[in-house]
Amino acid sequence: MENEMSVKDLPGVGPATLEKLEMVGYTDLMSIAVASPSELSELTGMSDAVAKKLIGAARSNLDMGFESATTLLEKRNNVIKISTSVKQFDELLAGGFETGVITECFGQYGSAKTQIAHQLAINAQLPIEEGGADGIVVYIDTENTFRPERIVEMAKGKGLDPEEVLQNIKVAKAYNSDHQMLIAEKVEDLIKKEGLNVKLVIVDSLTAHFRAEFVGRGSLAERQQKLNKHMHTLSKLADMHNVVVYVTNQVMAKPDQFFGDPTEAIGGHIVGHNSAFRIYLRKGKKNSRVAKLVDSPNLPDGEAIFHVTTDGLKDV
Repeated sequence: MENEMSVKDLPGVGPATLEKLEMVGYTDLMSIAVASPSELSELTGMSDAVAKKLIGAARSNLDMGFESATTLLEKRNNVIKISTSVKQFDELLAGGFETGVITECFGQYGSAKTQIAHQLAINAQLPIEEGGADGIVVYIDTENTFRPERIVEMAKGKGLDPEEVLQNIKVAKAYNSDHQMLIAEKVEDLIKKEGLNVKLVIVDSLTAHFRAEFVGRGSLAERQQKLNKHMHTLSKLADMHNVVVYVTNQVMAKPDQFFGDPTEAIGGHIVGHNSAFRIYLRKGKKNSRVAKLVDSPNLPDGEAIFHVTTDGLKDV
């Protein structure tokens, strides 16, 4: 259990160190306790030995032990589900996109990954009883796909005030992978320093910059290492602040596959293991889209069919 102790009470933390820690987002004991020594020393300039001592002190003042499954079940009561506006899609996900975890949608261009992002950005602002999360949205745009005019169309389709909806979406354009990672780290500042009730973070697309910057097998290890760090930041954000993290992902063709769909998500096991829910999107018949749940910790595989209309996502 956390005592009445704060970061400034930790051994070796003077005013200068405290300022450095707070500048890079380490504002409470938990954020320090779950950090790695290398991460802490890299961001603050302190030595590895000092970082280890600091982390050790933070951990000793927190209850970092085991929890009973009963406690975890009670925590699950705090989970909020954001509706997709499609009954079949919501049923596939047992109510909608879940807070506390990363959900990934992957598919070819035109498979509705970004359309889902726009719909969630609106629905997240609805009251909880109407399938929303009553919160603010952060949209990390890496491929210049965010369209405010699309938000206006969809908001009108929901009978909402477009101006108000746009005001509650904070958009940041990421120009390279390092910039993308930095923006993701800064989301915590919006929650802690600016007091914003962020309930949805969208990264569209997760892998575009990493794919473009790290070309060839020689750079694969470095790419995966950076991608893993980025996913870890997003996962921690989702878990610690009960936020929905929705990431879109690209696909690549597997020419050696003769049977089934020859497409595979970019990012390999790193993205797969960090995403609690994985949804494969493809075009269906008569201009429809098909969402296939391919991985989930607690739900069976299944499919949902929906249409993308001017007013937003709709049931078939």
